[in-house]
Amino acid sequence: MRILVPLLAALLVAGCATSVESRVESKLIEAGLSRPMASCMAERLVDRLSNDQLRELGGLANLRDRNLGTMTIEQLLRHLRASVDPQVYEVVTRAGIGCAIAG
Repeated sequence: MRILVPLLAALLVAGCATSVESRVESKLIEAGLSRPMASCMAERLVDRLSNDQLRELGGLANLRDRNLGTMTIEQLLRHLRASVDPQVYEVVTRAGIGCAIAG
């Protein structure tokens, strides 16, 4: 019984992480990323950001209202940098670069 309780707790935590990762992946796909890129980034973001930071990042829905196709990468990064805390910006940037390279 003593072994069963920690095992069940670990499985519940893993299930919660998977659920959060799926939601982050879905939001990234909605934002226009390809499924492989969204999957890669979601995994990295969930591992490196707190739930509060993920919610902060999810609050950037106003980016969807802009025409991302006409924005340069510099404009996109400038908007992101102004909208989130520095750690979130760093993690998102690193995840994006890492996933693009891993391609």
